[in-house]
Amino acid sequence: MSAHFNYLRALCIVVCCISFVATGAHAQKNAGRSAFTARLVNIESTLKEPFRFNATLHNGSGRTQLYEFQALAPAGWNTVFRTEGSQVAGLRLDSGRTQEISVELSAPPLAKPGKFKVPVIALSAGDTLRLELEAVVKGSHSLELSTPTGRLSDDITEGSKKQIQLTVKNTGTLPLEGLELTSQAPANWSASFEPSRIDRLEPGKTQQVTATLSVPDKTIAGDYVTNFTARNEHANSAAAFRMTVKTSLLSGWLGILVILCSAGIVYYLIRKYGRR
Repeated sequence: MSAHFNYLRALCIVVCCISFVATGAHAQKNAGRSAFTARLVNIESTLKEPFRFNATLHNGSGRTQLYEFQALAPAGWNTVFRTEGSQVAGLRLDSGRTQEISVELSAPPLAKPGKFKVPVIALSAGDTLRLELEAVVKGSHSLELSTPTGRLSDDITEGSKKQIQLTVKNTGTLPLEGLELTSQAPANWSASFEPSRIDRLEPGKTQQVTATLSVPDKTIAGDYVTNFTARNEHANSAAAFRMTVKTSLLSGWLGILVILCSAGIVYYLIRKYGRR
């Protein structure tokens, strides 16, 4: 009887040990299943659009986890995590559940073309899940034509010339070569540029250009628009400049003199022939 009892007790101990080892192994196996992954880890885009990665976070730890998101982005870059359309800094994920995560990376405006590695991390008390992303910045051509103050209007007297200071800025990430300055002015007006061509303009740099606008004599007073354009085969920019034409002082006095002379002649004719 004693031997039989000892046998049963030993059997129970063996079963408990096996169950404990299996439970521990199962827990370790579940812990290893947690993952932070993305189907596309390399995206190419220009600076005008953010780099959008669709990632998946899975909690296989065997218990609910509170994950915090972090990004080890280069200086000047901005990272936004979104889930279900809302921006988040972290989330609570039940055991065995999976959640779709959108990771948006935005490069600084003057980032140079090239490849940038951005590790992103989902950090919890039990897991540190790391996802290696790569953003490839493509070079872009962009141009801006304006004035130093941003003002695009002035006034001028008919029959005279006016110098207008323009700025040509390379707002892209690639150099611009062979930029030509042209204009579309009202009939009989003329415009010239100094310089009329910019051989090379580096990214972020600005070139000053002087436009000289000539208004013919006897131009009727009013507002007139001249369109200035800077362009090459890759980029172009236009600025509509409004010029208010005023009549010259001499022309005004001549007009008054003509009116007075006409009135005098009429008065003379009435006095001379009005009595007949």
